[in-house]
Amino acid sequence: MRKTKYLVAALLLSSTVMASANDELMSLMDDPNQWAIQTGDYANQRYSELDQINKDNVGDLQVAWTFSTGVLRGHEGSPLVIGDVMYVHTPFPNIVYALDLTDEGKIIWKYEPKQDPDVIPVMCCDTVNRGVAYADGKIFLHQADTTVVALNADTGAVEWSVMNGDAAVGETNTATVLPVGDKVIVGISGGEFGVRGSVTAYNIADGSQAWRAYSMGPDSDILVDPETTTHLGEPVGVDSGINTWEGDQWKIGGGTTWGWYSYDPDENLVYYGTGNPSTWNPAQRPGDNRWSMTIMARDADTGMAKWFYQMTPHDEWDYDGINEMILTDQEIDGVERKLLTHFDRNGLGYTLDRITGELLVAEKFDPAVNWTTGVDMDPNSDTYGRPAVVAEYSTEQNGEDVNSTGICPAALGSKDQQPAAYSPETELFYVPTNHVCMDYEPFRVSYTAGQPYVGATLAMYPAPDSHGGMGNFIAWDNKAGEIVWSVPEQFSVWSGALATAGDVVFYGTLEGYLKAVDAATGEELYKFKTPSGIIGNVMTYTQGGKQYVAILSGIGGWAGIGLAAGLTNPNDGLGAVGGYAALSDYTALGGQMTVFALPD
Repeated sequence: MRKTKYLVAALLLSSTVMASANDELMSLMDDPNQWAIQTGDYANQRYSELDQINKDNVGDLQVAWTFSTGVLRGHEGSPLVIGDVMYVHTPFPNIVYALDLTDEGKIIWKYEPKQDPDVIPVMCCDTVNRGVAYADGKIFLHQADTTVVALNADTGAVEWSVMNGDAAVGETNTATVLPVGDKVIVGISGGEFGVRGSVTAYNIADGSQAWRAYSMGPDSDILVDPETTTHLGEPVGVDSGINTWEGDQWKIGGGTTWGWYSYDPDENLVYYGTGNPSTWNPAQRPGDNRWSMTIMARDADTGMAKWFYQMTPHDEWDYDGINEMILTDQEIDGVERKLLTHFDRNGLGYTLDRITGELLVAEKFDPAVNWTTGVDMDPNSDTYGRPAVVAEYSTEQNGEDVNSTGICPAALGSKDQQPAAYSPETELFYVPTNHVCMDYEPFRVSYTAGQPYVGATLAMYPAPDSHGGMGNFIAWDNKAGEIVWSVPEQFSVWSGALATAGDVVFYGTLEGYLKAVDAATGEELYKFKTPSGIIGNVMTYTQGGKQYVAILSGIGGWAGIGLAAGLTNPNDGLGAVGGYAALSDYTALGGQMTVFALPD
């Protein structure tokens, strides 16, 4: 019997919770003809029920039309399609276009914020933005300078705006936002500047703040109940966000929240991950540094935490835990479970029960991972849920001013924020990955507000004894914790994937190719080279009864920062400039959306 195609459809059955959610947005997400949220749905599955384009005819795809954004630098995220209007965003200065799909993409309106360019050097790893969101007749944009703005979807007029952070102390934004019920949930960037991470909910109606939950600090700041909020099934206890830090280091502790958010309307829980602790020099912050590197489940109305799971206690390598949480309903041992699957920067693929936070699977999704031998899965063990660190690759044990070599993965992880997709037809996850290792030398650094607070020098390079490239596109079984098939790529796969009911999976490459592969086998079915490298996310929609596939190209992001910012020193870009130097032989700057369709 076929699995439910679309988790959101199942979640909509909960009428009592749905009454408090945004009914219009939920309905739009359940309509495969539109693309109403960056992640495709609240479950972050990035799956479309559209099948007009399928594995038998995808090889016939042609370019239907294109749109130049007028902006260079890295183009992450994707367009939205609401009705007959497409909303397209850009990196800094964060322009938003509304395009009329019934009139050859005519520009209906354009919003161009006036931001202080001084925010640019404060942004880590390029001036990207992962897209706008829609709810309640508004388009929501979280700008680089942390201004959250609500635009009238019809006219582009500003209905309200609020400042979420302070760029003067290093707080910036690169992420999209998540509309949930009558709130819009936003994060913050700036872990490399000693920012203390937080998630904030603003009221959609007027932009007033509903709640804010920090990643570390007193219980009242991190919104936990020490007796009922759990970690691996046990209460977190009093002052859990302070007592694994030395002194007041938690106040500049990182744990920023610049990744993706998912939501289970049935449970009214929002899921997301926190980033690296500050600094990158682990000797300066002894202890587990909770709650950096943590998957968090919070009540959408109050922000109160239900459970945490810290994946990389006392992170020594910058393995931010911000990647997407993908929600699925699947059988394990004959029992239907509500699951959460997460592919972490640290190279481990996790499967948890999203209601209780129970850890079910933790396995390497890149065989090159060497910093750990694996996670202790014995619930009776004192080290349950912790990764066993290999001393040779421990920057903590090797010490300050020592260059630890051959650490896999590199700081940008076996996968960064580029989102995976899931097909309920195959029950496989389609994961864009990096195959990159690093040398890492930590050094002592002092904190000054608004100045870099990194404390490490890095060099990156392809994993040795690999297939010869820096990336793979893989299919992953989240219940067995195994790779089903793998497609090697010359460079890291830095594009978000899309799975469809046509048994096709799409992704982009850093050279600029849009590729389509067979969902069951990984066989390449189609490729087309767009004008610039792809770090955007593939989406699909219909217009006039015809299915289209769209992708933003525009090289940049962490992997492409050398090209995007004109950097040449191999150690710049936190080591990425040297690691991806060869990219300049294959692509160049340029922001463009390319839309594909089958011929008439």
